[in-house]
Amino acid sequence: MFTGIIEEVGRVIEIVEQNGNRRLSVAAAQPNQELKQGDSIAVSGVCLTAVEIKPTSFAADLAAETWERTSFSRIKKDALMNLEMPMRADGRFGGHIVQGHVDGTGKFLALDRIKGADDYWLRIEIPAELARYVIFKGSLCIEGISLTVAKIEGTEVNAAIIPHTVKMTNLKSLKPGDPVNLEVDMIAKYVEKMIRGGSASSSLTVERLVSEGF
Repeated sequence: MFTGIIEEVGRVIEIVEQNGNRRLSVAAAQPNQELKQGDSIAVSGVCLTAVEIKPTSFAADLAAETWERTSFSRIKKDALMNLEMPMRADGRFGGHIVQGHVDGTGKFLALDRIKGADDYWLRIEIPAELARYVIFKGSLCIEGISLTVAKIEGTEVNAAIIPHTVKMTNLKSLKPGDPVNLEVDMIAKYVEKMIRGGSASSSLTVERLVSEGF
């Protein structure tokens, strides 16, 4: 499990394709101090397994589905990738529950400086089928970053970004139209399933949710 708090921005060294699969090599310093072969690491929001560890880099294999479902299809050599190691059992919960399971890709629209401030507006377009899971002031994982939704109009989502987040992530490297990895709030998906398909024995019924003001 991850929390969407980026620890380091890595840089793509190479992507080697073989028999329909790809091996992604990323230059990184901090994660490699504790990363071991077989460990999980979130790379721009995608949970990957490290298969090769070197002093200043690691490599992970990408299945065809991972390549097609995520924003990895746009990455090339020297692309910047957000990195996060899994949360420790005794660690601090800084963001929100992130599994590293991408629900889909959105489209990066802009990162605009807010007039009269040092902060920025991040604007992205999300797939219509994911919009129902995104709410005002709710959490949304974008490229592995835990962000709070500040505004949503149809399929366009805005989040306020502080300068520190711009500096510590790959957001500054994105161009309009670039795909970005999205993971919606897991709790929203569970609630939806229980409402639509919960068993009669479940204590969480539609009637109870309505009566409690859900």
